[in-house]
Order: sequence, then structure tokens, then C-alpha cells
Amino acid sequence: MRKLIDKHKTLINWYQKKFKLSDYQLLWFVFFKGVLITTLFLKIF
Repeated sequence: MRKLIDKHKTLINWYQKKFKLSDYQLLWFVFFKGVLITTLFLKIF
């Protein structure tokens, strides 16, 4: 389980550096991504 958590943190850091996002911007991005995915699921099902 620890290995999975470390891999997840590594991927988050990689995306954050690649797109030059602050922690605050990353949180908003993830929030809106969740809203978009939820809306799509509700429209499909």
C-alpha cells in the first residue's frame, strides 16, 4: 500500500511541475475535473 501512495505522490508532483501549477491551482483543477466527470456520468447513466 505504501508503494502505491508513493507512486501517486510522484505522479502528482510530476503533473504539477509539468503544468507549472501551484498547490492551490492544482486543487481547483482536480475539483473541476471531478465535477466534469460526475456530470458526464449523470448524463450517461
